[in-house]
Amino acid sequence: MKIIAGNSNLPLAEEISTYLGVPLAESTVRRFADNEVFVEILENMRGEDVFVMQSTSAPANDHLMELLIIIDALRRASARRITAVLPYFGYARQDRKPGPRTPISAKLVANLIEAAGADRVLTLDLHAGQIQGFFDIPTDNLFAAPVFVDDIKARFNGQDLMVVSPDVGGVVRTRALGNRIGADLAIVDKRRERAGESEVMNIIGDVTNRHCLLVDDIVDSGGTLCNAAEALLANGAKSVSAYITHGVLSGEAVIRITNSQLEKLLITDTIQPTEAILSSDKFGVIKIAQLIGEAMRRTTDEHSVSSLFD
Repeated sequence: MKIIAGNSNLPLAEEISTYLGVPLAESTVRRFADNEVFVEILENMRGEDVFVMQSTSAPANDHLMELLIIIDALRRASARRITAVLPYFGYARQDRKPGPRTPISAKLVANLIEAAGADRVLTLDLHAGQIQGFFDIPTDNLFAAPVFVDDIKARFNGQDLMVVSPDVGGVVRTRALGNRIGADLAIVDKRRERAGESEVMNIIGDVTNRHCLLVDDIVDSGGTLCNAAEALLANGAKSVSAYITHGVLSGEAVIRITNSQLEKLLITDTIQPTEAILSSDKFGVIKIAQLIGEAMRRTTDEHSVSSLFD
């Protein structure tokens, strides 16, 4: 097994490398003066089972291009098998045509990764499960739920919990986590009765005197989470925290969440946390390296990955 890391999340790649006891392969990923990406692999890769670590987080296009060029370099170096490990799969929210003359960018990204020469894909909590079908190569979609469960049990032991989906589309993900911790389910139903009117949030389920845990795959601007927290507290919830897999947190999101009524926002480190996130008491970062590392070990040993979640 060989592991090569792009520049998107080196700390995570190093933690996975430590967990597996496999040092990161020596490589150079740099840019020319005109910002073109140049990759040089400094070790023999012939006949090796290689894992390329790269989240396609912001700047998404730069990190995606790095990934594609690394894969191409490995293919030309005669690697036996190339697995693209994307802890965070960017462009995943563009998984359908929202209107006429619009792209399905998630499918395009899948095509690019395949065309570059990847033999497998390993990712975590895809925004929509059907994105696995965009690939014609084996694709493992891991779930952060087991890692969340361990943190919830340590942090909220014995409290009356309720898991809450911030929208109707996330019910399956939220219910799966709720089943693991034996918690009831509530749903935030967002609707705008007429154009120009502000969005109304209705809570489906009785959250009175419950400690609510919002569950989702991505937090971007943070607006939905903050509004959902206000609605839950207005409906009698004791406290509101959130467990989100991918902390995109663009723009003013960190400030917005810091000033919100959320008690705590827990994210994984699939996207490298900024200094503002690490220094804020409102945020907690859950390490995901062991889960991804174990999936990589099972892949290279030809063992079951799905049994990780039994």
